[in-house]
Amino acid sequence: MHAKLTLALPLIISMLLIGPSMAADGANEDGQFLAFDRNKGNCLACHAIPKDSKAKSPGDIGPPLMDMKARFPDRAKLRAQIWDATVLNPKTSMPPFGKNKILTEPEIDLVADYILGM
Repeated sequence: MHAKLTLALPLIISMLLIGPSMAADGANEDGQFLAFDRNKGNCLACHAIPKDSKAKSPGDIGPPLMDMKARFPDRAKLRAQIWDATVLNPKTSMPPFGKNKILTEPEIDLVADYILGM
């Protein structure tokens, strides 16, 4: 048993250091799952995500999610936008995912990381 733990320890440590699993295109798979999940983020209901080939049947209510690092160089501002977009735009149609507890705090972080990579 000790030998198996010794062999597995480097893998466990690297998984903890690297963080969420990454898709082939570099996208955070957990964040992508939440962004596509109709019961959670459901970003595709309103946004196109042109750089993600798995983003099928996007909506066109919101702006396309592309070049996000240029649009949101400060990750905290993107996260705040996901948490409650009504702070900057009270008339937005984007749901306040954090304020309304649609997504948990860790889920908002995962979606923010995924979207920032687009």
